[in-house]
Amino acid sequence: MSDTLIDEDEAFAEATLTQAIENQIESDNPPAAKATFNKLTLVGYEREDILNMMAHVLAIEIDAILEQDRPFDTAWYEAALRALPELPPEKV
Repeated sequence: MSDTLIDEDEAFAEATLTQAIENQIESDNPPAAKATFNKLTLVGYEREDILNMMAHVLAIEIDAILEQDRPFDTAWYEAALRALPELPPEKV
């Protein structure tokens, strides 16, 4: 696969994750998404940085779902969001 295709795939994945986070904030579902966004905004983080951190947390959970063939772990996800700006360790 060429580097261009990999870059395009990564850009698409990043945009998709960011859109998912924006949808969660807008719909207030889960509530931790909007609460985390508001908290990080209040302490001075830029919108793009907040969305990137939150998308990173979502990506970790999606990777774990795919690797472990299990349902979405809402409790872990919400706890990881609330812990931001400290990023969670990669799941094993």
